[in-house]
Amino acid sequence: MSDPKTALITGAASGIGAEIAKTLFNDGCHVVIADLNEPDYLSSLASETQRALYVPSDLSRQESCQALVERVVQEFGSVDILVNNAGFQHISPLEEFSETVWEKMLQVMLTAPFLLTKYVLPGMKQEQWGRIINMGSIHSQVASLNKAGYITAKHGLVGLTKSTALEGGPFGVTANVICPAYVRTPLVEQQIASQAQTLGISAEEVESQVFLKASATGKMIEPAEVAAMVRYLCSDQARSITGACWTIDGGWTAQ
Repeated sequence: MSDPKTALITGAASGIGAEIAKTLFNDGCHVVIADLNEPDYLSSLASETQRALYVPSDLSRQESCQALVERVVQEFGSVDILVNNAGFQHISPLEEFSETVWEKMLQVMLTAPFLLTKYVLPGMKQEQWGRIINMGSIHSQVASLNKAGYITAKHGLVGLTKSTALEGGPFGVTANVICPAYVRTPLVEQQIASQAQTLGISAEEVESQVFLKASATGKMIEPAEVAAMVRYLCSDQARSITGACWTIDGGWTAQ
């Protein structure tokens, strides 16, 4: 990346989003962290410089998405990089799936990325440079049981990404979706512990026999691996890469 860029990352209080925020900050970006919760690592960034900002955001609300972009532009002048990372999981059979949860999942994981893209795209076009990265999942490509809301939202992100790529391409704006399998985050660690209790086996057995059963490598993905992909897609060397799905799954979908 040439010149300091401003990166807006949603769901960046912890997990993948936090690693992306730290990585882009270390690369010299101004970093805006949008989340319901304040990140505990913010002070370590803000104490060094004024390049890091936390903006409390409820991405299920249109007005919150709009206010978020306006705040970033007010503070730093533009949004050069948008990483739509915020999301959550809900597991339930389709016929029992809560309609309220369904609506919120689509609002946070599909409508919010659309709105944020809509609001940042004019500025990126004007600057003739922009990077939009949507955090998908292997569930952007394949399905599994009892995750209809998550799978629908993640599949939708692929379509949004491709549409954005076509419209942004002539203006130097790229759009890509990253599709990881299980990443070692606090949320996934909680899921492993819960499954261990439910199945009556150890956390290690859940990890190897349940979570990594379809993985060719047999290893959990680390957040730094995903952040490294974001860093590359934000680089000038990736200017011709757009509208693509970047799968990081240890060979899960190769079968």
